[in-house]
Amino acid sequence: MLDSNMTKFTNPSSFILLGIPGLENAAHIWISIPFCTMYVIAILGNFTILLIVRMEPSLHAPMYYFLCMLAVIDLVLSTSSLPKMLSIFWFNSKEIDFSACLTQMYFIHCFTGMESGILVALSFDRYVAICDPLRHSTILTDSIVAKIGLAVLLRSGLLILPHPFLASSWPYCGTNVITHTYCEHLAVVKLACADIRISNYYGLLTAFLVRIPDLCFISFSYTQILRAIFSLPTKEARLKTFGTCTSHICVILAFYIPAMFSTFTHRFGHNVPLHFHITIAHVYVLVPPMLNPIIYGVRTKLIRDRLLQLFTRKGTVVV
Repeated sequence: MLDSNMTKFTNPSSFILLGIPGLENAAHIWISIPFCTMYVIAILGNFTILLIVRMEPSLHAPMYYFLCMLAVIDLVLSTSSLPKMLSIFWFNSKEIDFSACLTQMYFIHCFTGMESGILVALSFDRYVAICDPLRHSTILTDSIVAKIGLAVLLRSGLLILPHPFLASSWPYCGTNVITHTYCEHLAVVKLACADIRISNYYGLLTAFLVRIPDLCFISFSYTQILRAIFSLPTKEARLKTFGTCTSHICVILAFYIPAMFSTFTHRFGHNVPLHFHITIAHVYVLVPPMLNPIIYGVRTKLIRDRLLQLFTRKGTVVV
């Protein structure tokens, strides 16, 4: 007979999010400060991007529509994880309802996939703008931009949908403590008293179906972009053209490096300290939403100029 603490139950009423193991109590308070700061910057920065694009007619173009999609994704991605994370750090509120945990899991993984898709769309925009500039307005029409956005939404939404359904189908026993600050897919299913290879393999499959093709397309786009840049006659023209891509390249690196590191260390990095892995897992749900509006705001002249105009106008009114 099973011990009463090991009784299987298909749907536990709740899970306990432990936080960052080894860094509990006072350390959690100090960790919460940069996390909360990043969240506030992400909220303000992404709302600012949306506001500026909406207010400025000259920004009603494919690249800025994709930036608005990226801003909405970043708002949802950071809000899916940060409020609960901060409640753990500040109020020791570690319990999360079973269905809420699965919902959080879906939103985090779904919108991470969407972010990857929008980065591909932005690389396609840069490819057309540099390699075939005369046809840019006819290739990337408003209709095509809307279809690309819908395709990104459906691809990620449908591919990630089996994750919570598979997780809810496993029997759980022994413990309902998740050694994480949010309901990361493998951190949840590893608690199941069953063979979870289907969930594990499907998680790897979705990573390969989303990130590998996206990285290949981005790599192909930038290979063609670099060929076009190096064919320009002057150094000034090459630097100016490449400068239009630097913000996108920075955003790609900020997203893919921690995302790929987190994915593979969770499955294969058994010697990586748990607190280090969980900290890196926070990086790819917090840092890109914070950095994206900053990078595009600083590196994109039209956005930067419009933002300066807004502050200058407000300053003039006050005086």
